Amino acid sequence: MTFADVNGIKICYEIQGEGDPVILVHGFGVKKEVWMCQYGPLSEKFKVIRFDNRGAGESDHPDELFTMEMLAGDIRGLMDALNIEKTHVVAWSLGGMFAQHFAIKYPERLNKLVLINTLPNWPGGDEAGITMYVDSQLASIKAYQEDPIKAFFERAPMGYSRKFKKEMQEDTKKKFHGLFSVEDYAQMKTSNIPTPKDIENQANALKYHDVIDQLHLIKNETLIITADKDRQTPMSRNQLIHEKIPNSKIIVIHGAGHDSPLEKAPEINKHIIDFLS
Repeated sequence: MTFADVNGIKICYEIQGEGDPVILVHGFGVKKEVWMCQYGPLSEKFKVIRFDNRGAGESDHPDELFTMEMLAGDIRGLMDALNIEKTHVVAWSLGGMFAQHFAIKYPERLNKLVLINTLPNWPGGDEAGITMYVDSQLASIKAYQEDPIKAFFERAPMGYSRKFKKEMQEDTKKKFHGLFSVEDYAQMKTSNIPTPKDIENQANALKYHDVIDQLHLIKNETLIITADKDRQTPMSRNQLIHEKIPNSKIIVIHGAGHDSPLEKAPEINKHIIDFLS
């Protein structure tokens, strides 16, 4: 494991490949290994850095409520620690939310931006909505601890198409696209498990996420990738991001849900590589 001192905490990261730097930013309740289908393929063309967000994986888990500005600052801080002046950023879900804050606050440190299945604001920003989301995340963590394969398939309808779910159920060891299996994902979800406090700290950042009136400030070239079956971060919300960011384009991935970077990895990887190249 490699660590960098970032904003008073230790951030765990990995680097692979040569070329222009690309930082991968993961989402809620997971860690850097969730990029299992992008890390290798992208590193054939770029210098790829994936890291554990604060409160996730091997990075420090500070006992404080997080904000989007704090998480965006961690991207900048990691860049400073690694002597990276400017980078591409590829971000998914919650990662895409604080990547928007990063693009707004630190445009001079950003080259191109790729946002995958994310939101311009958090629709459940009231306390009741946040509490429901936290409770669902905690229930998911408990389910993975008790029976990771069962928990994966209970959640699969939200993330994958029916056809792909059926293929995964037929062989949980099968390496889809030669990159990941159900067992790989389940192992990722059952190691370095976030605590209830970690989940609460991350959820606090969601509460205040709303950049709809600031997205026009993002002048960097931006690619928005959205999945037509995504119920967590709907296509309509990603379309709004596209409408607000002037120098952006949007690509719709058909027949996939929120976990399209896994199910549709070759298609998504090609779009990312073509855009960043």
